[in-house]
Amino acid sequence: MKLLSHFAIFSPKPSSFSPLSAPFFSALSFRLRRSTGFPVTSPPPPYISVSPSLSCHVSSRTGGGAGVVSMDSPSPDLAVSVDSVARDLKNQSLGSDAGDYSKRLGLKLEDLNWDHSFVRELPGDPRTDTIPREVLHACYTKVLPSAEAENPQLVAWSESVAELLDLDPQEFERPDFSLLFSGASTLVGALPYAQCYGGHQFGMWAGQLGDGRAITLGEIINSKSERWELQLKGAGKTPYSRFADGLAVLRSSIREFLCSEAMHSLGIPTIRALCLVTTGKYVTRDMFYDGNPKEEPGAIVCRVSQSFLRFGSYQIHASRGKEDLGIVRALADYAIRKHFPHIENMSRSESLSFTTGDEDHSVVDLTSNKYAAWVVEVAERTATLIANWQGVGFTHGVLNTDNMSILGLTIDYGPFGFLDAFDPSYTPNTTDLPGRRYCFANQPDIGLWNIAQFASTLSAAQLINDKEANYAMERYGTKFMDEYQAIMTKKLGLPKYNKQLISKLLNNMAVDKVDYTNFFRLLSNIKADPSIPEEELLVPLKAVLLDIGKERKEAWISWAKSYIEELASGGISDEERKVLMNAVNPKYVLRNYLCQSAIDAAELGDFGEVRRLLKIMERPYDEQPGMEKYARLPPAWAYRPGVCMLSCSS
Repeated sequence: MKLLSHFAIFSPKPSSFSPLSAPFFSALSFRLRRSTGFPVTSPPPPYISVSPSLSCHVSSRTGGGAGVVSMDSPSPDLAVSVDSVARDLKNQSLGSDAGDYSKRLGLKLEDLNWDHSFVRELPGDPRTDTIPREVLHACYTKVLPSAEAENPQLVAWSESVAELLDLDPQEFERPDFSLLFSGASTLVGALPYAQCYGGHQFGMWAGQLGDGRAITLGEIINSKSERWELQLKGAGKTPYSRFADGLAVLRSSIREFLCSEAMHSLGIPTIRALCLVTTGKYVTRDMFYDGNPKEEPGAIVCRVSQSFLRFGSYQIHASRGKEDLGIVRALADYAIRKHFPHIENMSRSESLSFTTGDEDHSVVDLTSNKYAAWVVEVAERTATLIANWQGVGFTHGVLNTDNMSILGLTIDYGPFGFLDAFDPSYTPNTTDLPGRRYCFANQPDIGLWNIAQFASTLSAAQLINDKEANYAMERYGTKFMDEYQAIMTKKLGLPKYNKQLISKLLNNMAVDKVDYTNFFRLLSNIKADPSIPEEELLVPLKAVLLDIGKERKEAWISWAKSYIEELASGGISDEERKVLMNAVNPKYVLRNYLCQSAIDAAELGDFGEVRRLLKIMERPYDEQPGMEKYARLPPAWAYRPGVCMLSCSS
């Protein structure tokens, strides 16, 4: 397979970028690709820069010592955690939960418990205007929503997110609700601001970016003492809008609202979405950047997350030289204090010392430097997130560093897509087509590349040293491989990880363009009986193995025989295995064509399909009798431009 022969690490002075060979990064990238078993050669992410302060030359070995998990099999702790997630998903019961919640009285909007620690504890912009400009020495700018609204309407809302905020369901029936969440009226207690951040976009340092159309209202502390930030996306201009209007359209807002909630129900870490409202105004967008703009309905999503801090939130300040390196430290302290308190409270008695993969077998003691412990946890959370994406066939589409959450959440749903016909080179982003940097197969490598940028930023601020930065990247690779192997093992119902069997399967799926979601769901119907006649082996899969010729049929039969032999060695009943497999292989995912159907109806004023999809996607692992059509293969019209291949225009 083609490897990443170079990698880039963010330099405080972008103009001084220069390439450097990085055997450590290449070796780790190679291990990531081997672990996935993808059958095609995907173009690697291009290098663009290197900071001389972080020279990586760790050997390709995983390394030994405490805390280093073997690559040969999933760790016991991981298996336990995956089991618990599977049980939680299998036991979902939307009907009873929703019913109980709808009968409970919660808080009115005026009674929400607001806190504004981000504004209170971090440096802000002294100006409050929305004139596009460079915002220096500040983490945010106070700015009010300014999107125009004319008879705004509530499209849909999430009961489970409302419950997170202790919000009374009756509040969504208020006549002024849509005014409040379109930004036309101000919520009592809110203190709106837009965050300043930068980032690498498609591998190139882009400088200041920031919340160009997202305005955070503040933080809610719920009855469980959890901190949740509320943010209106599409609420109008900010100093970070550059040449844009700060608005969002219904098309992209529906996709973000539905996918935020769908991913949560799949058990994948994500930001959430409280509600979606139309503004009643139209927004001009050139969806395909082809010189044919059109008017589209405007809309606003209220996004909810424990934090909207990204890798780029730190990068922007490191990029501005010594004067702003103190802000990197302040932001790191803030994040650890508010969102990683277990790291703040670490004691040296915990003995978190690890042997690295360096040739000299160096030791990294995470208890001696909280920032090192923090970057390692960020790396591991990111690895877990991307392994989960690979497991369900999700492609983010725009994995720029400004779209990477420090909490390991899926954030910023621009162009995204779930795999239909399995294609490792699939990208949902038209602007990514030339190089396919952000295609499905490249996501693990891109995650590593982005962690390298984040680690380099902390290194530039002298919060971590080279060995600690290297170790964070090493832990990303090890964690990803452990998680991915555990996920794929469970998806196939295997007693243990079998790399050869899984690689052959993915190769077969790629050759025959097999539907990713439906294949794994049907796979649980295969019986672990080696005596099944050859001509009957593929019967459980006939709905997804369409139009395959004799040669391909023989390839699939050969694989099925090996698979059944492996299953038979596990000693688990077919019935029990089917339950376990169906708990990790969803029947329903938010396919692009389903989104498009809901969008088409909503643009005509019918929001019923949006609400129906929301309910279906809240129970992706359940059979849901009567809803089978939502699990079907995409129809022919789904492959027209604008449905399965989308631009960033929103």
